[in-house]
Amino acid sequence: MTDWTKICTLEDIPRQGSRVLESGQGRIALFRTHDDTVFALLDRCPHKGGQLAQGMVCGQHVTCPMHGWNIGLADGQAVAPDSGTAPTFPAKVEDGLVYLQL
Repeated sequence: MTDWTKICTLEDIPRQGSRVLESGQGRIALFRTHDDTVFALLDRCPHKGGQLAQGMVCGQHVTCPMHGWNIGLADGQAVAPDSGTAPTFPAKVEDGLVYLQL
């Protein structure tokens, strides 16, 4: 059985924006896309550690505010020609509530 932890309401995350969750695994950035899909990544760019939660969300990518790397929200992968991965966490929305698998 999979354990899900209730984190916040969907409305607590700005559309095309983010919210940060402090956890035992580090800072986790929760991202909400224009179509209300929620993704969760470790709040650390694989390049130089920039806080991804401060970046711009466009489609299903976030742009790191430090050096402009684009990171896929679904898989945490940097978009070529850059390389690296930000760890991801399973996220889901049910009845307007956001859950994470930590």
